[in-house]
Amino acid sequence: MARSVSQSTGDLADGPVPDRSPTDAAAYAVHVGAALLPHGWVATRPGPVMAAADVLAVTLRGRGGHGSMPHTALDPVPAACEAVTALQAMVTRRFDAFDPVVVTVGSFHAGTADNVIPDEAEFAATVRSFSWETRERVREESLGLVRGIAAAHGLEVDAEFREGYPVTVNDPAETAFAVSTARELVGDKRCVELPHAIAGSEDFGLLGDHVPSAYLMLGACPPELDPFTAAYNHSPVAAFDDSVLDTAAALLAALAMGRSNGAEARLPGA
Repeated sequence: MARSVSQSTGDLADGPVPDRSPTDAAAYAVHVGAALLPHGWVATRPGPVMAAADVLAVTLRGRGGHGSMPHTALDPVPAACEAVTALQAMVTRRFDAFDPVVVTVGSFHAGTADNVIPDEAEFAATVRSFSWETRERVREESLGLVRGIAAAHGLEVDAEFREGYPVTVNDPAETAFAVSTARELVGDKRCVELPHAIAGSEDFGLLGDHVPSAYLMLGACPPELDPFTAAYNHSPVAAFDDSVLDTAAALLAALAMGRSNGAEARLPGA
């Protein structure tokens, strides 16, 4: 029997579909977008559709001192700044542009006063990748980079690569079925293929290891706004038109019913 999964996949290790096999089970998800897609349009693609998301957490430890005499201290701040910029050079010089990596340092903390060199500096980055091989490589490269910079400055370092969600990969056959179903619902012109994967990330990607799956985007930009200039998801000024939830519910129902009927037709004796 087909399933359209809407609950969190956090307990997937215990198996939300333990009694199902890839021959008679599938998973589908629909995610609304406040921009980039016109109201009520559907977009997806076969293969990688959402990035893996991991966290690089780094703390560099030195020896504090007075800002007027940095030679008597062991300043972790310049080294932390160097690591931040070096990570960007790593992205462009160590990784293929056609199998990209995104590293964004969103948190940086050091010190409490302008004239005091702190004992430590810390930062955290989100790390996005689009293939299993690159995900493993960026882990090794980023950890080696920050540890090397710390050693060059005579600092101690705690560097950790925390695994988050994996790459969300759309099964080609399920994606083709989902696109066909969406076109019947919203029309051919309002169902388009994404030109490339999205650097956002989803726990839905965990299901791909268990059952074939397909992940679709649905435009929820209010009709009076331009979807190509409107604020995107997670912006404090993002706006959503809730009326597309009718389309989302209808699409998930059609996918579940269509997939269930197709699976039953393939069962022995059916």
